[in-house]
Order: sequence, then structure tokens, then C-alpha cells
Amino acid sequence: MLANSAAASCRPRCARVQRPSPAAAAASATAAARRPAPRRRAAVRAAGSAPGRLQRVLDAIDALNAKDPRSTAWRGEEELPYELAYSRWLSDWVARLEAAPSEELRIAARGQHVERWKSPRSSYPEGRAGYLKWRADLKRAHADTVAALMAAEGYEEAPVARVRRLINKLDLKTDPENQVLEDALCLVFLEHQFTELIEKEGADKMVDIVQKTWGKMGERGRAAALKLPLSEAEAAVVQRALAG
Repeated sequence: MLANSAAASCRPRCARVQRPSPAAAAASATAAARRPAPRRRAAVRAAGSAPGRLQRVLDAIDALNAKDPRSTAWRGEEELPYELAYSRWLSDWVARLEAAPSEELRIAARGQHVERWKSPRSSYPEGRAGYLKWRADLKRAHADTVAALMAAEGYEEAPVARVRRLINKLDLKTDPENQVLEDALCLVFLEHQFTELIEKEGADKMVDIVQKTWGKMGERGRAAALKLPLSEAEAAVVQRALAG
């Protein structure tokens, strides 16, 4: 009924439309031919723009992390390769903490643990010296991998160097974006790794770990942490840590 009524109301207006003269039609066709097609213009802009380049780097990091043989739950029953899920958790927290994160910060967050499973802690000697060497080598490897992906997409030396510094946490106390990244790392730990570590390490040891974690966090990170829906065991550890 509505379709028939609309068609009927159109007929009088359509009947009054006049055909353009042959000369006007030819001029219109010539002008249209000179204009690039809208879709092609959009495609050209996307290919040469920073957002397109950024997305290709993020996708390349995701492709590497998707090879992780380990898996974890992701938003319900779905499972993802662990480092792929981790990189997305980290990216999500960066976006929540920083309304307009730079391209370098987004890349550093996505590539912070790229291919981490390839270098397990067990491949280094026990003890603090072995642990520190493992962490230093990991950061260097992650930064090298991400830098190569950025260079392949045409990023200049300055943004590549900036991402290296973010991944290596070289300016944590003086760089606001490095603090955002550190806050995001701590929040991922509290939200997704806390329970397992309490079961593995025990509450007493976790109190010390949470105190050290809290000391690394900025005001925005701490405010977000206090809003996390913690279990009873997690909340008890946090309360002890903050009280001490």
C-alpha cells in the first residue's frame, strides 16, 4: 500500500522533468569523464595515508602472534592464540586510557610481546641474573621485529626509533605515553593473569608483586585498577598490598 502510494505521488513530478539538450548532455558527460571515480579517489587516499600504513603494521603483528601454539579464552567460549589475545587486551587498555593514542603508541602496544613464546624463561639460567638477561633480550627482540615491520611499510626512522624506546621502556618516568603503556601492561596483568598467579605463587608473594606493580602505575592506571571486578581472593591481596 505504501509503495503504491509513493509511486503514484511521484508520477506528476516525474512527468514534468525535461530532457537536457544534446549539447548540455555532451558537456555533462565530458565533465564526468574528467572527474576520478569516487571509489578510486578513496582507494588512492587509503593506500597513501598513515592510517592505512598503521593498520597494515598492526595486521602484520597480529599475523605473527596468531602462530602462538598456546591458547586462551577470549570473550566467552571462543579461544585465541595467547599472544594474539594478549596484544588485543593491551591495545584495548591503551585505547581506554588514552583518548587519542599516537600511531607509535598503538604499534608499541600491539607489538609489546610479539612472538614471545619463541623465547621461554626456561631457555635462560635460573636466578635473577638469568631473569634480567631474558627480559632484556625479549625487549630487544620485540623491538627489532616491530621495527622491521614498520620499515617494510615505509615508516621513517624517527617513528621507528620512537617505537623502539616505548617497547624498551626507556623513558618511563618522563614520557606520558610510556606511562600509558606501562599502566596498560599492569591492568592486563590484574585483569587476566592475577588469579592464576595467586594459585601458583600464593597470596603472600602476590602481595609483594602487587605492591611493585602499583609503584609502576600512574594516576589513571591506578584509578582504572580500583574499578576492576576482582574476585574475593584478588581483592584481599590488593587490600593487603595497598595497606602495607
